[in-house]
Amino acid sequence: MNYSTLKKTVVLSFVSLMAVGMANAQTTTDTSKMSSGTTAKVFGGASQYNTFSIGLNVGVTAPSVFTGGVDPFSKSVAELGYGLSIKDQLDNSFGLQVDVHAGKLGGNDNGGVTLNNWIDVNTAPSYDKFSSFTTTFWSASLSGTINIGNVSFLHRKSGIIFYGTAGAGLAMYTPDPIDVNGVSHKYAKQVSELIIPIGVGAKFRLSDALDLNLGYTENFLDGYNLSGVHAKYPAQNRYSYGYAGLEYTFGPKSKPSLEWANPVAMMYDELYDAALRQEVEALKGRVANVETAVNDLKKDSDGDGVSDQFDKCPNTPAGTVVDGSGCPLVIPKLDTSAVCKACAAMNQGTMPAIVGTAYSNIQFEFDSSVLKTSSYPILDATSADLRSSGRSAELDGFASSEGTAAHNMRLSRDRANSVKTYLVNSGVEAKKLKVKAFGETHPIADNSTEAGRILNRRVEFKKK
Repeated sequence: MNYSTLKKTVVLSFVSLMAVGMANAQTTTDTSKMSSGTTAKVFGGASQYNTFSIGLNVGVTAPSVFTGGVDPFSKSVAELGYGLSIKDQLDNSFGLQVDVHAGKLGGNDNGGVTLNNWIDVNTAPSYDKFSSFTTTFWSASLSGTINIGNVSFLHRKSGIIFYGTAGAGLAMYTPDPIDVNGVSHKYAKQVSELIIPIGVGAKFRLSDALDLNLGYTENFLDGYNLSGVHAKYPAQNRYSYGYAGLEYTFGPKSKPSLEWANPVAMMYDELYDAALRQEVEALKGRVANVETAVNDLKKDSDGDGVSDQFDKCPNTPAGTVVDGSGCPLVIPKLDTSAVCKACAAMNQGTMPAIVGTAYSNIQFEFDSSVLKTSSYPILDATSADLRSSGRSAELDGFASSEGTAAHNMRLSRDRANSVKTYLVNSGVEAKKLKVKAFGETHPIADNSTEAGRILNRRVEFKKK
């Protein structure tokens, strides 16, 4: 079989198989029935699909390629080639594939190939012509496969995939050139060279796991020994492999093949599946409820700055100053007449009783160390006396019997420190004030009654 006949045979076979595959692909469901009989599933990545596949193929090899080139032998001989492929599909359009191929290459020339035309004459043997050659080879390569078109907009499942491949690997081969006298000059050792395979093909779905694979690969070698005549550039350094084979995708039957995934169908399922639409509506309802709750928390009907959820005094008049609970803030008014009288008395060197009795006990609310406004006159009078006399004082803090002893001890110390802070801020030197805490010990009234407990929540002064 010469190379011209080989070309016609390969092309006709390829077209015939392609037509059969396309006819089979047309039996798939059209988009008008996309949602019937299927269970929609929101896209969740490659884990939803089967991605690992193994393929076997067989075909015809030739020591030339369709893209052309210079061949030492004028006629190519069709030989048998076969291969194994292992692929991992990384997404629906790209995968990585390992290919292992083996077979023979052959060619002849009735007129004989003259060495002097192809090789340095200084290294030529005594014979000068070769009539034919046969080369056995095997190769291993890693290639990327790109699906050029794997989505059918007219069918639920893609039926045909057109793809391209490119990669690199290693080829090992043993040339056996035959001279015009019929003498074999087979190489004693295998030749190892870099190989660059570039190919195209078409794949047809036969079932969910099995595909028919038709392809054509041009293999380029980093050398010129393929026919065994040691030809110089641009002599023979390439060969072709046209093949047909079956590819099986492994994995659970419940998962489809990622290579055949149709993103359009997936989007259709997500948009039109009734269950998914109900879930979306339910989610919208939950979001609306949360938004309503947040708006309720933010609602402030009377505009006092405290939301209705926490406003203990709703409907306060506009402009009212409120505390953290939304109730009007009561600020005690200063008795200006008492202040004026106190000023006059101070100028005369006496302190009127209206300002407050110095060194009287300072009372506190339950579980509080905050000074009451009613204690300010006493503290002011005490401060004035300490500053004028230069005396020192001991501040003894006490608590009623509610709560633990440890808590009451801390509370009594906080009360004494509140009094000290006030006096220091009014001008008394801090070093003249000493703080002591007694907790619930040394009560001055009965802790079994509320009236007694009120008296026990105090700070006492001891002049020194």
